[in-house]
Order: sequence, then structure tokens, then C-alpha cells
Amino acid sequence: MQIYLPIAEMSVNVFVILAVGGGIGFLSGLFGAGGGFLLTPLLIFLGVPPAVAVGTGTNQIVASSVSGALAQWRRGNVDLRMGLILILGGLVGSGLGVMLFHWLRRLGHIDLVISGSYVVLLGGIGGLMVTESVRALLRRRAGGGAEPMARRHARGWIDRLPLKVRFRRSQLYISALLPALVGIAVGMISAIMGVGGGFVLVPAMIYLLGMPTAVVMGTSLFQIVFVTANATFLHATINHTVDVVLALVLVLGGAIGAQFGVRVGARLKGEHLRALLGLLVLAVAVKLLVDLLLPPAEPFSLAAAVGAIR
Repeated sequence: MQIYLPIAEMSVNVFVILAVGGGIGFLSGLFGAGGGFLLTPLLIFLGVPPAVAVGTGTNQIVASSVSGALAQWRRGNVDLRMGLILILGGLVGSGLGVMLFHWLRRLGHIDLVISGSYVVLLGGIGGLMVTESVRALLRRRAGGGAEPMARRHARGWIDRLPLKVRFRRSQLYISALLPALVGIAVGMISAIMGVGGGFVLVPAMIYLLGMPTAVVMGTSLFQIVFVTANATFLHATINHTVDVVLALVLVLGGAIGAQFGVRVGARLKGEHLRALLGLLVLAVAVKLLVDLLLPPAEPFSLAAAVGAIR
């Protein structure tokens, strides 16, 4: 059953897109990850233009993050003051990211930038996750148990920054400039790569800002909802790269797949889950790298094309 995607300007099998959405939803429920960093490469593999894959991917992340943010809010795991500063920075960053996206698209470099960014990002994250999981499994077999949580490092220059604000829920007294800069960086990543940025935001909140892990998860989702919604709106109005038909089918599949992922994930150990996710991320990075390095199946010459037009 074929459906036409008006923005992507292509026909796809609706069941394939449902399967992609269901798979991303399943992985989201299984690993606790938003799945945006896997959704965009998968859409590119299916032939969806990278610009459309990014714009539509941010829309998918908004839908998948709202329910998680509401659940965390009910548990009291959202630092509202910290979240608002992160959101302000994220709105600025996503705006700058969309403008950079628009500029690169006009130059004709956006496809290469998106694919290259994913190769570097997924390769690094996947490698770290697999390494950490293997070490945890080896420690468990050796009877050493889990590695103790690292202490918060001395922040030095961070503690000397001005405009300090007290974040009571996070039990912090730090400069508001730091979360604002983190928000700007994550907002730019979200706009350019079509991801929520949680895989960057969560480590930054824990190790850079020093927030408690329980509060980090809720505050991160709270920020992601607003920043990705802003990125989606800007992509739709400025770049015209949000395909509503594609987004609706993906959301439907994701809602179904997430339910099964949560059930399966409850039966697996954390080290096994991280190792599986790391291997999956590495596989996507390798596939993107191969596509970048191999010559296209139908190479063309710009000079020849111009000559043919003349």
C-alpha cells in the first residue's frame, strides 16, 4: 500500500513507515532513549531526503517526549527554574541551528553535514556505550559488582562565573550562564540533526552542572519538548521540510511499538541493554560512513548537465 509524501516528493509503503515508527518506539521503550538519533538515519536509508528526515524527526520527538515529561512532572522530578533557563537557551540555539541549516541547504552542503555529523556522533556514543557495557559485564563476572558513582568534580572556573542563581530542586547554587550555554548547544544540535539532544543534555546536566540524576531525567524531557517543538515550527515555516503525512504515520507506529519495548526491556539487564543499543548505534554509524565513502551508483557531472541544458 503506497502513500505519497508531499514534502519529501516520493511514494513509500505505509507499512514500511509504520514498521520504522514501531521499531523506533520499541527501541525507545526498550532502552529509555528518545530514538531521534536513529530515526533520521533510518529515514535517509529509505530514500527520504536528509533535510526532510531532520525536519520530520523533530516532530516525532515532540510527540514521544510529552508523555514522559508529564510522568516525570507528576513525580516531582522537574526543576522548573533550571528547565526554564535551559529552554530559553534552547530556543536561541534552535533558532540559530535552523538558520545555519537553511544557509547550508542553500549552499548544497546540508546532506553531507547531516550524514557526517551522524557518523561522528553515533560512532562516538556507540563506542563509549559498548566499552562501558563490556567493562560492567567483566566487573560483574569478576565479582566486583557495579562501579561506584563518580564524585562530582571540582568545577574551578565554573564556580567563579557571575549571575548565580539558586536551584532549590537540584540543590545547586551556580551561574545561570552555564545552563543557558548548555541549552544553546543542545538547541543547535536538535535543529541541525533532528534529534532531541538528550544524549548530550543528560551527561552535561550530571557532570557539568552537577544535578542529581533523578531530577536530570525529568528536566531534560521538559526542555526537549519545547526546544524540539520550536525547531519543528521553524523547519516547517522557514525550510518547509516537515512532512505531516510522514510524521503522522511514524507517530502511530511509535505509540504502538513503545508499549512492547517497555515490556521486553523489563526482562533484560541494564548492561545487556546498553551493549545492544551501543552495537545498534555503531551499526548505523558504519552504514552512514560506508554510504559517504562509496561512489554513488549513478554518478553525474555538473559540467555535463550544464552542457546538456545548453
